[in-house]
Amino acid sequence: MDKIKHTFISHYHEDEENIEKMRSLLGDSYTIKNSSVTSDKFNRAKDPDYIKQMLRERIQWAGKFICLIGPHTHESEWVDYEIREAHKMGKEIIGVYIWGATDADVPEALSEYADALVGWNRESIEKALAGDSTFSNADGTPRRAGYVERGTC
Repeated sequence: MDKIKHTFISHYHEDEENIEKMRSLLGDSYTIKNSSVTSDKFNRAKDPDYIKQMLRERIQWAGKFICLIGPHTHESEWVDYEIREAHKMGKEIIGVYIWGATDADVPEALSEYADALVGWNRESIEKALAGDSTFSNADGTPRRAGYVERGTC
């Protein structure tokens, strides 16, 4: 098993702290090398075409694509764009619920293209990184692939 995972971790900006929390959760089972845009790799670019090109390059570098699912992730156009680009590139796409997320927080593109959708626990994330195609709801119960129940706003 390859213990180093080159990943692109898509996330809503307010959920960034969960990237380090996931690294800690995984402990020594995996070393996560993240190419996504974070506050320590912040880019002040305003041109959407430039931003898209930069994101494509970073997603292309990654072997795995992880989307952290939080309460506002489904509202982010950039997260949706990143997921769709990862799919176009044939990347394995893994959704991980962070604490406080619900089934309605899953971005539409993730519902369409995820290879796995798992809860916030080491075993589930490790299995998904190893290629296990498990789909769970936010509460840990089994979920049909490609199915999202949307509540009313």
